[in-house]
Amino acid sequence: MEWPNLLSDGKAELMQGPDDHVQETSSYEFDWGTAIPWLRSQTKLQIWLKGVLSPEDVTLAIKHGIDGIVVSNHGGRQLDGVPATLDALRECALTAGSRIPIAVDGGIRRGSDIFKAIALGACHVFVGRIPIWGLAYNGQAGVELALKILMHEFRLTMGLAGYVWRLPLKKVVANGKRCRNIKEITPDHLTYVDNSGRLAKL
Repeated sequence: MEWPNLLSDGKAELMQGPDDHVQETSSYEFDWGTAIPWLRSQTKLQIWLKGVLSPEDVTLAIKHGIDGIVVSNHGGRQLDGVPATLDALRECALTAGSRIPIAVDGGIRRGSDIFKAIALGACHVFVGRIPIWGLAYNGQAGVELALKILMHEFRLTMGLAGYVWRLPLKKVVANGKRCRNIKEITPDHLTYVDNSGRLAKL
């Protein structure tokens, strides 16, 4: 598996049209019933499907025995206009229920974003830019600092939303009721506001 355009000097790509590149790097013949069993025959590791944005794909992933899914729009750089991952997560989690674990990436910039993702059904989140910013700032120490900031913001959000992180037991309290882990965070902690309409009369 590779990105062929990163392995060449770029001259060949300049002579090609967009269709040529897609045909070289993608296959229109992908079939769940063939691809997943083949992957299973190649590894004993879990198989997670990344790039899921629709409940229909969640259903197919469950049907074909995928171990987990990652709700992702690949940073929005593969196709503009794709849904935001948090919006897609809301719908995908409803379909998945407890039948398949869900992770999410894209747009995670604050600890409060992690809280939102967990509340909407994610079992964990991926972060990309935050550690890279930390690396650029101060190497390994910068990465560690960036992750500590994320964790601090996450705990603060938990507290403001009704949860209190108890150390060193690492238990949380919600509305005076002790919980064993952060999976007790639920969609009830969020209010979804549709801002697709006009927000001001100017």
